[in-house]
Amino acid sequence: MKPLTRIFSILLVAFALPFAVYASSTHEVANLKLDLTNTWIGITSLVVFVFAYMLVIGEEFLHLRKSKPVILAAGIIWALIGVAYAMHGDQHTAGEAIRHNLLEFAELMLFLLAAMTYINTMEERGVFEALRAWLVSHGFSLRKIFWITGLLAFFISPVADNLTTALLMGAVVMAVGRGNAKFIVVGCINVVVAANAGGAFSPFGDITTLMVWQKGIVQFNQFFYLFIPAVVNWLIPATIMSFTVSKDTPEAMTEKAIVKKGGFVVIGLFILTICMAVSAHNFLHLPPVLGMMTGLGILKFYGFYLRRIGQLEEMPSTHMDDASIDISGNGDSSTSDSKNNNPPANFDIFSQLARAEWDTLMFFYGVVLAVGGLGTIGYLAITSEVIYVGLGPTWANILVGLFSAIVDNIPVMFAVLTMNPTMDLGQWLLVTLTAGVGGSLLSVGSAAGVALMGQARGMYTFFGHLKWSWAIALGYAASIWVHMLLNM
Repeated sequence: MKPLTRIFSILLVAFALPFAVYASSTHEVANLKLDLTNTWIGITSLVVFVFAYMLVIGEEFLHLRKSKPVILAAGIIWALIGVAYAMHGDQHTAGEAIRHNLLEFAELMLFLLAAMTYINTMEERGVFEALRAWLVSHGFSLRKIFWITGLLAFFISPVADNLTTALLMGAVVMAVGRGNAKFIVVGCINVVVAANAGGAFSPFGDITTLMVWQKGIVQFNQFFYLFIPAVVNWLIPATIMSFTVSKDTPEAMTEKAIVKKGGFVVIGLFILTICMAVSAHNFLHLPPVLGMMTGLGILKFYGFYLRRIGQLEEMPSTHMDDASIDISGNGDSSTSDSKNNNPPANFDIFSQLARAEWDTLMFFYGVVLAVGGLGTIGYLAITSEVIYVGLGPTWANILVGLFSAIVDNIPVMFAVLTMNPTMDLGQWLLVTLTAGVGGSLLSVGSAAGVALMGQARGMYTFFGHLKWSWAIALGYAASIWVHMLLNM
């Protein structure tokens, strides 16, 4: 070795050695796992979370968006965790833990954002309105509408989310049953139960099923083992309630709705996007969000095409040569031609992106970080020990469903996934089922129920739903029994 090279090597080792020693020592510190459950930091964090969630539960009365308290609670909880680890000289563990939670949130948030944009685009193209108009204009009897709306809600929610499905079918129920409060109540309950049940056997039907799928615990095709239990969950209360629905045929409404240009193409692109997400996960072993975001990119290109076609159609043919068309390449800016007084094209993909349920997405952020913080403190380990070891997985998973009727199923399921109890596939499918359909027991137990209470204000209420909770509970119990009979 040449002298100059030898000197350089010695200097390099001398320079790098202190950092290697420091990295080794910090790595040892980073492995530190503190039990903060009995400290003032842990107790304060728990109180903050409980108080924040009380505000979430009271959203309907306080008119305070549910994302606000949980985002603030998440920040406070992680600040306290950071203080605890800093007091022990550990500057890495808290940061690594929160980055892990942020990664989980980012994957799910981008997945949901792509799906919501597709749903909003289909709504803007008039796909859902055309379906609603077709139903109300065919002169079906009230009992037929009851069964049709329930059946459609059950089969639409696995593709669209249960919230959008409930709002769509709820609009049909209210349009047909106008002036018949009794029918509207049972019709809305039927839609809520059907939408939640339908969302339970598909990774796309509910955020909880999406979390389980993205975690890799249940494979895409394995969710369909829950199809028959989900059918039972809906059919039993629906059959009981149907006896109270009359066979009268209300006057058909002469509504017409036309699907705008490209509406059916968007449906096809959405199906293609779902296939890409499934393929990315099953065959390429990549996160499903990659397929969804790629599909969103395709939708944006198609949105550019729709906008350009709209601009060309709005231009008077006599002024086509003078028209100022946006050829800058972005095609999504809303500019009008001042020379010809042409209005801007009526489609903008970024408007559909902006219409995503940002309150839900931000609520999801707060929940993931807040529950993840409680897990870092040590509370979820205690809960797992008490519930899953003390009661056994079957009863614990049944209680998860009952708990999700009071508390939103998103934090409940995320807590279960964070605890990661040792369970076989049958038990993981059971908790997926119960967390999905347990929210039907109360009107406030699911996003579908809360949304319909706002849409049918004064008719579909908490106590109106509560009168039929016993029938829904029969369906809940029967679906668990059928699942255990078939899949355990």
